[in-house]
Amino acid sequence: MAAVNSPESSPQPRVYFQTPPGTEETETPVRKQGRVTVKYDRKELRKRLNLEEWIIDQLTELYDCEEEAIPELEIDVDELLDMQNDVDRAARVKDLLVDCYKPTEDFVSELLDKIRGMQKLSTPQKK
Repeated sequence: MAAVNSPESSPQPRVYFQTPPGTEETETPVRKQGRVTVKYDRKELRKRLNLEEWIIDQLTELYDCEEEAIPELEIDVDELLDMQNDVDRAARVKDLLVDCYKPTEDFVSELLDKIRGMQKLSTPQKK
C-alpha cells in the first residue's frame, strides 16, 4: 500500500491497494448482477405509513391510553378503499370503534378525508 500525492491531483493523498507478490488470483470470481424483481410505489407507501401513524396517534387519544394498550382492532385501509361509498366506510370504522367511550365522528370523518384519493396497495407484481 502506498500513498501518492501528485501536484496535478487533489491535495488529498490517494491510496492504492496492491496485491502482495505470489498471492495473485488466476481468475476473478464472476458475480451475477442482481435484478429488482418487485417494484413498489414509494410515494404511496409513504402516504400509507403517514396515515397509519396518524391513526395510531388518534386511537391513543380516543382510548386515552398508550399505543400498547389500544384494544385489538385493525382498520384495514384497503378494505375501506374497496367499499362503494363513504357511508359504508364510516359504518365499518364505527363498528370497529364500538368500545370507544369518546365521540368518534371527528376521527371517522378525518380518516375518510385522508383516504380519499389513495390507491389500494396491491401485492407487488413481479416483472
